Amino acid sequence: MKKASFIAVATAATFMATAATAATLDDVKAKGFIQCGVTTGLAGFAAPNNDGQWEGFDVDFCRAMAAAIFADPGKVKYTPTTAKERFTALQSGEIDVLARNTTWTFSRDVNLGFEFVGVNYYDGQGFMVKKALGVKSALELDGARVCVQSGTTTELNLADYFTANGMKYDSVVFDTADEVREAYLKDTCDVYTTDQSGLYAQRSVIADPEAHIVLPEVISKEPLGPLVRHGDNQWGDIARWTLNAMIEGEELNISSANVDDLKANTKNPSIQRILGVNGDLGQQLGLSNDWAYNIIKMVGNYGESFARNLGEGTALNIARGLNAQWNKGGILYSPPLR
Repeated sequence: MKKASFIAVATAATFMATAATAATLDDVKAKGFIQCGVTTGLAGFAAPNNDGQWEGFDVDFCRAMAAAIFADPGKVKYTPTTAKERFTALQSGEIDVLARNTTWTFSRDVNLGFEFVGVNYYDGQGFMVKKALGVKSALELDGARVCVQSGTTTELNLADYFTANGMKYDSVVFDTADEVREAYLKDTCDVYTTDQSGLYAQRSVIADPEAHIVLPEVISKEPLGPLVRHGDNQWGDIARWTLNAMIEGEELNISSANVDDLKANTKNPSIQRILGVNGDLGQQLGLSNDWAYNIIKMVGNYGESFARNLGEGTALNIARGLNAQWNKGGILYSPPLR
């Protein structure tokens, strides 16, 4: 090996060793809270309530991490980020984890130096129009003015879809989802495009939601999930298995209502393991063995969080669809906790 090559390899190895021993968990414990990056406000996913407290499906993930680490889901501080700002906030260390309806892509995972810890919502891009427009399909949108948020996968998907179908459009771009919604309502554009979950969320806060329809076409794969920086494997593991514990909890029928009874009485080895009755899953993560018990007790399993924030009966009224458990018609499941 040439000397220059040896030095380059040695330098890279030193960098990787340093990065791999980064101690985000120690930093989080020292300050006493998790700094979680969220959206600037998206109904059902992350938004302040009337008391100024953040709530939503993505917020529940942050609360679950705090429950796992501190046995207190309240030990989270939230940093609202736009689509443009979110990655810089994570790269710079301003936030410890990003839970902001973010699509897992190759370039974000590899080139930007992030680690997606799993998928908490399987989504796809769609289109919303006013019923008065009389449009029934996205294939009728030739020549439309389309409102879209900058800094997202949405822009490229939009261009690809219209090009592939031989249609033209005018793109009207804004920085935040709220700006896109207001422009759409003011007829600055004819169509609002984003992930379908986002469309349902935005429609839920419109004064007359029934005057707007989400068209049937889904034009992309949008696996949404939380992410952390590359380099700290322990922190990535804690985030990953927090999500998996919520998913596995639902599959095992462990809920916030029955978790105490199951912990005391179950003979099921899988339930005993996840609740810390047997085994050392928590110790392997650098946490207490009741880490997953605390998640389910204090925040709930995946199904509870979905139903509370997004499901049928909420303003969004989203069916589970792909996000149902794998044995109930969906594709959602956790790797085994063993």
